[in-house]
Amino acid sequence: MKFLHTMVRVRDVDASLDFYCNKLGLVETRRTENEAGRFTLIFLAAPRDRETAEAEQAPELELTYNWDGDEVYQTGRSWGHLAYRVSDIYATCQKLMDAGVTINRPPRDGRMAFIKSPDDVSIELLQEGKALAPAEPWASMENTGSW
Repeated sequence: MKFLHTMVRVRDVDASLDFYCNKLGLVETRRTENEAGRFTLIFLAAPRDRETAEAEQAPELELTYNWDGDEVYQTGRSWGHLAYRVSDIYATCQKLMDAGVTINRPPRDGRMAFIKSPDDVSIELLQEGKALAPAEPWASMENTGSW
């Protein structure tokens, strides 16, 4: 058995790609337009996953866009979050903040932070290796919203 992907539904393809690719840094691996089913599937992967595996073998995030949908997607109690390991959690969070992304749970401990996608999907960022030493402004930054 091999893990392949996780799917999340999105309401706005452009806003979602801006968030996941331009801000978070994922790369699009492939896209499928299904005229009969009236949906688009967009597969994304983390750059380091693509470097260490064939494109077809990298774990992916599948964004599903239903062309005729105007539904506001709700998350259930059984859904938690997506998680990505980053090489420098402070630099990653600063880059995201500079791009207008709210840091819902700042990396006060130098190890973990949470953000949300435009569709309210919670994303955990984890420091690679050992936690970084606590540093400002992160150490005293309050939580914002939920994650």
